[in-house]
Amino acid sequence: MAAPCPEDPSLERHFKGHRDAVTSVDFSPNMKQLASGSVDSCLMVWHMKPQSRAYRFAGHKDAVTCVNFSPSGHLLASGSRDKTVRIWVPNVKGESTVFRAHTATVRSVHFCSDGQSLVTASDDKTVKVWSTHRQKFLFSLSQHINWVRCARFSPDGRLIVSASDDKTVKLWDKTSRECVHSYCEHGSFVSCVDFHPSGTCVAAGGTDSTVKVWDVRTHRLLQHYQLHSAAVTALSFHPSGNHLVTASSDSTLKILDLLEGRLLYTLHGHQGPATSVAFSRTGEYFASGGSDEQVMVWKSNFDTVDSGELTKVQRPPAMLAGSSGNRLTPGTHGLLPSPPSSSSSLEQRMLCRGNSQASAGSRGTVPGPTRRPPRILPVSPRSSPLRPFWRVGRFVLNPRCIIIP
Repeated sequence: MAAPCPEDPSLERHFKGHRDAVTSVDFSPNMKQLASGSVDSCLMVWHMKPQSRAYRFAGHKDAVTCVNFSPSGHLLASGSRDKTVRIWVPNVKGESTVFRAHTATVRSVHFCSDGQSLVTASDDKTVKVWSTHRQKFLFSLSQHINWVRCARFSPDGRLIVSASDDKTVKLWDKTSRECVHSYCEHGSFVSCVDFHPSGTCVAAGGTDSTVKVWDVRTHRLLQHYQLHSAAVTALSFHPSGNHLVTASSDSTLKILDLLEGRLLYTLHGHQGPATSVAFSRTGEYFASGGSDEQVMVWKSNFDTVDSGELTKVQRPPAMLAGSSGNRLTPGTHGLLPSPPSSSSSLEQRMLCRGNSQASAGSRGTVPGPTRRPPRILPVSPRSSPLRPFWRVGRFVLNPRCIIIP
């Protein structure tokens, strides 16, 4: 069995305590806790310190659909199918305040970077912004014409991005409360969206199995990935801005190199759909949840930065030559862009190292570096053995292995 390379992701921890599908995961800023929500109507707060007991928070009357820690880590927000939002104090007491946020299922909760505001998204087709400490309604954004699956603040708190079943991603100005732009390139429901750490780009995934990245300044499509064989359920940027991790109903997690526009890793771990994924604040770890009721914590290894250095390395992805017909197919090494316009110096610095463009007959792919053969990597001895076997193709592998291309 091949030994893992230092830069390869590895499975570090494995948590099991939910009684139904896991819907959302999020790390606390200090990395001491990991929160997860589930269809079992409960939140779990797992402690990263070994041998520590987890907290189970019960309060919602229906499935918990989303969780998010405040920037300070002192509060934890959750949304539910019971149409409410709860703000928890993530300690042994599990105290919470509750407010009826929407008239339908709450799909998303997200704190602003200053911790003063909370944005929520719902099946009632609205995005709402609230005062965190008073749970006071501030305003509503109401131009979507179908369920809103996700909403996120930009890193500076001035913009909001939302994803909807109306097949659009909308960018909003928080101050004017106006829709700045609608991105309509997705061919089906858009299930997840997030801001690049630099605040200059957004990425979205949907039931059409694609991931798209747009520049929020020029509103141009920068990158388009066709990676998964089923719906993309969640995505998260690495704090450095160099990588993106995606989760899918095809049961896999995929890690993308945004600088070169290529697929780096495919991780097989969950039995059934992978429903959520999130990087820690430093990028040292990322967590995933699935319909198999499991929460997994992976060590990134490939790109870890100190929190004090994040502002130095947050750079937007390179721009592709065009937005139509450009896609990254599974097992390929991505698209190499042509030089962008001179008005974008940041994009110029982010050009991929290649200098050729995909031909029309190559399905949007170009020759890349020699691909390493698939390797079976042993999970770290610190990991808990997983009960279910992981099936890859016609072969059943030992559950203490991950498959990395």
